[in-house]
Amino acid sequence: MPRPDKRQHLVDTAYACFKREGFHAIGIDRIISEADVARMTLYRNFPSKDDLILEVLDQRAERFDAQLDRLAEAPGPARIKLAAIFDWYEIWVKRKNFHGCIFAHAIAEYGDAENPVHQRAVAQKMHHQQMMAAILRTEVAENRADFLASALLMLIEGAVLMAHAGQGAAAMITARAAAMALLAAEGITP
Repeated sequence: MPRPDKRQHLVDTAYACFKREGFHAIGIDRIISEADVARMTLYRNFPSKDDLILEVLDQRAERFDAQLDRLAEAPGPARIKLAAIFDWYEIWVKRKNFHGCIFAHAIAEYGDAENPVHQRAVAQKMHHQQMMAAILRTEVAENRADFLASALLMLIEGAVLMAHAGQGAAAMITARAAAMALLAAEGITP
């Protein structure tokens, strides 16, 4: 089986390390060792560890956003689309290799709002919130859509954190029920 290009192999290896153990806990030497590449190969592709982290986050965001955008673009009313997003999260947190949200980890580990890693992770969260707001704008006024999208994102983020803390899919099931009750209270029904 052919080996993927070295740049992508480094990104994949770094992602696997970062999601399991965090960004600060993993050094360049560990990534080089696990990727089985020369130090020069890493630095030729990524001048710094932060450059590698940014590429990991960019690729994860692209993949993550594509999956959620597909759900948002599916035909149907807002409530059905939003329920599908919560269902997607439930499937994700049930996975054997679930280690929490890499973007939330990045925000926590890189707390300085001026840090590019922090900014990239926040941008992914804001994209998700904006996507849900766009779904909601088909049925409610813009200010209500923005408010509801913010509340839904908080429910999702809290449930992902609780799932990572050991509550598994039950956390997402509870968050989904709360989200559907919130939407129903706004008159958003299937």
